[in-house]
Amino acid sequence: MSNRMRVLVGVKRVIDYAVKIRVKPDGSGVVKDSVKHSMNPFCEIAVEEAVRLKEKKIAKELIAFTIGPKQGAETLRTALAMGCDRGVHVEVDQATLDSLTPLQISKMAAATAKEEKVDLVVMGKLAIDGDYGQTAQMTAAQLGWSAATNLYSLEHKGDSATVEREIDGGLETNSLKTPAVLSVDLRINQPRYATLPNIMKAKKKKVKKTNPKKLGVDVTPTMKVLNVSEPPSRSAGEVVEDVDSLITKLKDAGRI
Repeated sequence: MSNRMRVLVGVKRVIDYAVKIRVKPDGSGVVKDSVKHSMNPFCEIAVEEAVRLKEKKIAKELIAFTIGPKQGAETLRTALAMGCDRGVHVEVDQATLDSLTPLQISKMAAATAKEEKVDLVVMGKLAIDGDYGQTAQMTAAQLGWSAATNLYSLEHKGDSATVEREIDGGLETNSLKTPAVLSVDLRINQPRYATLPNIMKAKKKKVKKTNPKKLGVDVTPTMKVLNVSEPPSRSAGEVVEDVDSLITKLKDAGRI
C-alpha cells in the first residue's frame, strides 16, 4: 500500500456497553434519554488500527466519519483525540438515525469515501446497538472495492495487504489489494486512551458538517421496528443427584 494513503474510519455513538439496557414501556425501542453514550467499542478498535497505520507511515491522513445528531460531535472528538486528523459529521436527528438501515449508512460512507478521495475504509465489524454487521461489506459493494471482514490481524506489503479473519473455529488468511474496505474484530488490538494533551489538540481539529441530501442519499425509512422486548428471564436451576437423574430429567423435558 502506498505511504500516501488516506484512510476513512467509521465511528458511531451508541449507548455505553456497560449500561443495562431498558426497554420502553410501549415496546417501541430502548430508553436513550439521560443514558450514558460512548463510542461503539468496535469503532474504537477501528480507530486504533488506523492510527497504527499512520504511526507505521503507511497512512498519511485519517478522517473520522460519523452519522447522527449533534451529540455525535463528542464521538468524533474522541476519534480525533485518539489520533485521527479531521472529521466528517453527517447530521441527522436521532429518529432518522434509529431508522437507518445498513444499506443507507453504506451509501453515505461510500459517498464520503469518494468525496474525500480515500484509499481505505476501516470500520468496526458491527455496532452494538443494531448488531447487523453488514455496513462494511455493503460499503465495499457500493464502491466496487475489495473487502475483508472480522479482521484478527492486518499486515501491509506494498500496494496489497495480508489479513487474518476470524471465522468459526479458526482463522482464515486472505490477501487483497487497495482500495479496500476492512472491518475489525475484537482481538486485532487494544485501543489506546486519549491523553489530556491530545484531547486539547482535538478541539482545534477541523470537522466538516454535511447531510444525507448533500451526499445524494435518500434516508426515507424502509424498515419499521414493530416491537422491542426484553429476553425472557431464566428460570432457577435444579441440582440432581447423579448423571442418570440428569438424563431422565432431560428426557422428560424433551431435551434429548
